[in-house]
Amino acid sequence: MNFRLKQRFEQKFDEEIRFFKGWKQNMKAVGSIIPTSGVTARRMASVVNPHSGLPVLELGPGTGVITKAILEKGVKPENLFSVEFSTDFYEHLIGRFPEVNFINGDAFDLSTTLGEHRDRQFDCVISAVPLLNFPMYRRVALIEDLLKRIPVGRPVIQISYGPLSPIVALPDRYQISHYDFVVRNIPPAQLWIYRKAH
Repeated sequence: MNFRLKQRFEQKFDEEIRFFKGWKQNMKAVGSIIPTSGVTARRMASVVNPHSGLPVLELGPGTGVITKAILEKGVKPENLFSVEFSTDFYEHLIGRFPEVNFINGDAFDLSTTLGEHRDRQFDCVISAVPLLNFPMYRRVALIEDLLKRIPVGRPVIQISYGPLSPIVALPDRYQISHYDFVVRNIPPAQLWIYRKAH
């Protein structure tokens, strides 16, 4: 096995061990037993417009698989704001991506978590928050808060592991569309798009 391939396997194994430990410590804050696949991360990052002039908001970066895909899409690290609830993941992330704006805080209280950036507008939101672990009223409140932070027509993309949208349909308040079903993810992942209702 060549050196680069060996390094990649070792890094992936380290990420999976770190993710599993995080999952065991706080099952409610981590949605899956292993990190999101690179295929899923790239599909989620595909909604980003790196030429919008606006920063991107990421929620629940975990070990940084989706963060990496967002950066590879052309977003400058200083234009990525990423909120991670787990302090262990946060400390790992700031070492791995030192120029990204990581914030150790609660995605359900963004006005507090974002601090001086609370009034910023973002191009889009890429979320891996494990919504199925939270009551529906909190999920609805989160999506409505996120949609206020992006231009009309721009998406919030959410990963989920259930067959249906993790957020109930309220067509007068927001629109829901199914974006993708990614089999190359463990467990297979559903991607959902939310936009403000016109």
